[in-house]
Amino acid sequence: MPEIGKSGIKVSSLCLGGNVFGWTADEAASFAVLDVFLDAGMNFIDTADTYARWQPGSTGGDSERVLGKWMKQRGNRQRVVLATKVGKEMGPGKIGLSAKYITQEVEESLQRLQTDYIDLYQSHEDDKNTPLEETMQTFAKLIEQGKVRAIGASNFGPERLEESLRVSRELGLPRYESLQPHYNLMERAVFEATLEPVCVAHNLVVLPYWSLASGFLTGKYRTEADLSKSERGGAAGKYLNDRGRKVLAVLDEVAAAHTSTPASIALAWLLAKPSVTSPIASATSVEQLQELLKSVAIELKPDEVKKLDTASA
Repeated sequence: MPEIGKSGIKVSSLCLGGNVFGWTADEAASFAVLDVFLDAGMNFIDTADTYARWQPGSTGGDSERVLGKWMKQRGNRQRVVLATKVGKEMGPGKIGLSAKYITQEVEESLQRLQTDYIDLYQSHEDDKNTPLEETMQTFAKLIEQGKVRAIGASNFGPERLEESLRVSRELGLPRYESLQPHYNLMERAVFEATLEPVCVAHNLVVLPYWSLASGFLTGKYRTEADLSKSERGGAAGKYLNDRGRKVLAVLDEVAAAHTSTPASIALAWLLAKPSVTSPIASATSVEQLQELLKSVAIELKPDEVKKLDTASA
């Protein structure tokens, strides 16, 4: 299992995305998925305070509450590597990476998660209105207090990520040990050209989100009519073009060779990338999760990786 920086935190090669818990997966379905994930030898679960604030009637924290209840009922907190995030808007005045807000919001996350520490606490997005020194010093205090074990960044540009690392280095503060970039077979350009070099140079853990391109890479959206099959179909629609169809055709071909599925192969492609640590993927049912778990055992041949690289270029 790879480690997050020098923290000693060992993470599984697949990270379970918690965005669906309390949203498209109710409590019972979420618990079933979480149980199977842990039983399969996986341990890394990613959520955020804002999940699922976008659904009607939600003020956020739905996913953290589901996770907290599950860990409490199962008594398994020590077996889980828990990642959550702070920074996106949670309500009027509840946004950003200021000392005041992070200090307040970490307590609310801990309460919802029913735990006294977070393994990986991540800045959900950059906050250019708050000095980096203030943000990093606040995270340092949380680590000192034992409320957080390691910190990471999500949705940062390369310049600001470099700048954050420089501030930590110069002030002798804990640094961001990980980056969550938007990266998958359909979204390659930004990460590979600008962020991957920074991550490699500084030995950062890379945790791609939307690893399956909003479900497009599962192969379930192949026509316009398919897009109405689920709540996420709209987001997948932008990939339904010549390039997208070309990628699906190669995924089908490689999946057949491995007696697998397009989703498993799309994740296996990410796992084959030297810079990637743990792709994040979510599942609303045990059946979906079992398909995703197969990706860990798939070793793509160099020519298969090349075919996928070419189709998605």
